[in-house]
Amino acid sequence: MRSDSVTKGMQQAPHRSLFNALGLTEEELSRPLVGIASSYNEIVPGHMNLDKIVNAVKTGVSMAGGTPIVFPAIAVCDGIAMGHVGMKYSLVTRDLIADSTEAMAMAHAFDALVMVPNCDKNVPGLLMAAARLNIPTVFVSGGPMLAGRVKGEKRSLSSMFEAVGSYAAGTMTEEDVREFEDNVCPTCGSCSGMYTANSMNCLTEVLGMGLRGNGTIPAVYSDRILLAKHAGMQVMELWRANICPRDIMTEDAFMNALTVDMALGCSTNSMLHLPAIAHEAGVELNVDIANEISAKTPNLCHLAPAGPTYMEDLNAAGGVYAVMNELSKKNLLHMDCMTVTLKTVGENIASCKNKNPDVIRPVENPYSETGGIAILKGNLAPDSGVVKRSAVAEEMLVHEGPARVFDCEEDAIHAITHGRIVAGDVVVIRYEGPKGGPGMREMLNPTSAIAGMGLGSSVALITDGRFSGASRGASIGHVSPEAAVGGPIALVEEGDIIKINIPENRLDVDISEEEMEARRARWEPREPKVTKGYLARYASMVTSGNRGAILEIQK
Repeated sequence: MRSDSVTKGMQQAPHRSLFNALGLTEEELSRPLVGIASSYNEIVPGHMNLDKIVNAVKTGVSMAGGTPIVFPAIAVCDGIAMGHVGMKYSLVTRDLIADSTEAMAMAHAFDALVMVPNCDKNVPGLLMAAARLNIPTVFVSGGPMLAGRVKGEKRSLSSMFEAVGSYAAGTMTEEDVREFEDNVCPTCGSCSGMYTANSMNCLTEVLGMGLRGNGTIPAVYSDRILLAKHAGMQVMELWRANICPRDIMTEDAFMNALTVDMALGCSTNSMLHLPAIAHEAGVELNVDIANEISAKTPNLCHLAPAGPTYMEDLNAAGGVYAVMNELSKKNLLHMDCMTVTLKTVGENIASCKNKNPDVIRPVENPYSETGGIAILKGNLAPDSGVVKRSAVAEEMLVHEGPARVFDCEEDAIHAITHGRIVAGDVVVIRYEGPKGGPGMREMLNPTSAIAGMGLGSSVALITDGRFSGASRGASIGHVSPEAAVGGPIALVEEGDIIKINIPENRLDVDISEEEMEARRARWEPREPKVTKGYLARYASMVTSGNRGAILEIQK
């Protein structure tokens, strides 16, 4: 066992004395040591219940013959971090989580791991760590929040942000906003729509790293506790079989994840996280392939913010496996991929039926014949930009309009809420990329303000930052190269005509190449916004959004 290096032999007598200090018995030390990465904290609503999940995992591990040992992983609430300096610290935690988990697992010689994540960067961070460490690992998330109810309709956090925009537009009273405030987040759990957290927890299932229901069983259901116990038991089966994350997270598994991503209409952040996880697994995942997959993958779900259904509805309809079963009818999945169940994808999904065709459209009757995410290119985004096309109004799939240029999120929000943005405009927010932010902030506040002002079907937003999974509308993010490194988005001027053609995967600014070169010659790099601390170190190492904003040592 890996743990023999800290439990066996005379040289390890000092180590055993420290285990004695922890109250571990000789019998416990003779078993495999299973590290449980607990993301429990009291600041993230999606994590406040993870102590119960962790306790259930411990029970499962013990029942199956292992010794569970809990250690912490951090997590940021993107909702609370939104719209201020805190959002600079969201994406950057993904790599902190991966690094700190690697450090804990290596320092203490765990034989296996159970990862207990839930919200946004916590999930990909732990998946990156799992791929990097490559020891038997199972994931079990904390589960999604139940939808809130306002005036008899299901609502979620995206409704709350849009309510603020409606108030600014004068179409909603303070009392109306308060009703949303009091009711849209009624339980613990990751926010109830197909936002980033739930997207990544669902894709964990697809990758084969979580058991059935990992992405969809609501946080407050007893089934979530049962799932956690089974995860604890299953990691011991993986340990006995010596099946490790890289045996599961293969190139074919990532193709499956991209395919289901398209069918579910996941957050655009999946286009950052999947390449980063793949990189750690030794798989080169170029986001350009997303369009190829999208072209043959029907969009089967319109979960909030794209539509009126929520994670609890997807769970009741059969969950992720039911979606995969639908896709299998068109031979769109690699069915022989190994999973943590020790069965293949095909074996896992064989009996999983679609119980509600209003929530999961049959492949014969999709929302669209193409997938929920599109990768755009053009002279404004030579490397790429990303849009959640399933959440774009039909009339905005093709759009031309004048650029309204802002060098930070705050200036854009002020212009939107003070009526300076009108129908037809294209809001450009730059210097918010991985290096320029630094940290690639989410633009949920401006997209919600646009929607709340009644401009969601007439105004587009383009940024080298990124979006929350709760964003909807013609919101094009991850524009690469970013402004901070002299990408074309840095050269856009007020009034330039921006041309968006999502069906043709194009994003262009209507100026000549000669004019572009003249502007490039005049452009000068901005002074870094942050010059010390973790953000400065991050900015010095981070790569472009089209590469997943992975960290590389500069040579």
